Amino acid sequence: MKYIQQESTTLIIFGILIIGLLLVDLFIFNKKSHKVTIKEALKWSVMWIGLGVLFGGYIYFDMGMEKASQYYTAFLIEKALSVDNLFVFIMVFRFFKVPDAYQHKVLFYGILGAIFMRAIFIFFGVTLIELSYLPPIQLAGQTVEINVVMTLFGGFLIYAGWKSWQPEKEESDDYSNSIGTQLIHKLFKVDPNFHGDRFFTRINGKRYATQLLVVVAVIEFTDLLFAVDSIPAIFAVSKDPVILYTSNIFAILGLRALYFLLAGAFDMFHYLKHGLAFILVFIGIKMVIAPIYHFPSVLSLMVVGLILAFCIILSLYRYRVKKQSSSPSN
Repeated sequence: MKYIQQESTTLIIFGILIIGLLLVDLFIFNKKSHKVTIKEALKWSVMWIGLGVLFGGYIYFDMGMEKASQYYTAFLIEKALSVDNLFVFIMVFRFFKVPDAYQHKVLFYGILGAIFMRAIFIFFGVTLIELSYLPPIQLAGQTVEINVVMTLFGGFLIYAGWKSWQPEKEESDDYSNSIGTQLIHKLFKVDPNFHGDRFFTRINGKRYATQLLVVVAVIEFTDLLFAVDSIPAIFAVSKDPVILYTSNIFAILGLRALYFLLAGAFDMFHYLKHGLAFILVFIGIKMVIAPIYHFPSVLSLMVVGLILAFCIILSLYRYRVKKQSSSPSN
């Protein structure tokens, strides 16, 4: 009963904080469309990451070290896997030729939709996992409970990690035929132009959706596809929907600012994709062997953190060497 009250209090505090910050973002920072500067992006990145870390501190004092470790591990995993989204966001914006001044608004509404979709995925997923345990069996002298959904998720993540490691095929993505684009074209008449930062406009007295709404829909469905990887991954960390949802949302809310901060610096993080592949495989193995061996939350946090740190350091070293070798003086 006490723990249920703690979770309710945590959700209330989280909800008030997130709604307040989104309103500030919408009516102050995003009130007028403009090109986001590096300084602005850095400020908001520090704020969102800082708030995510501080909220983990609140969980530690309210729920203890185990829950805090689960929160930070899920936060780190989601933050790391979300970086892949940024690569796709860049390609989407380039394909539709979205002006710099409107990109923040697209990401704001795209991630706003992600907040609701992630809630459905996480709370439904936890319920599904609780219903998918097989009857206990004896294995090597110990009682083992196999969870069908977790085992399938684990196998999928191992495959996803292996696939992420493979060299990408050189091909141009055509987002004009994506599900998001097709949906908007079925629901509305679409004018293939931008009309400021508006989602709808009137032409000869008729209402049309603008190209900006099409881009938002593409971003929404892109996040939906990425959630297929990230949501199963965090189920390996905890089965507590409050821990999973709060860490997940804090991680993706900072994605907008991180996009503008890193949009021109992706070459600096060459090995990050390899690190994410390792993380997916590690989490997948953890889920598959969970009935036999339980990885402590602190150990999982250390493994994920070390993989990311190593790949970032190695990437920065590669970038530095590459830059020096291409310098005119050489």
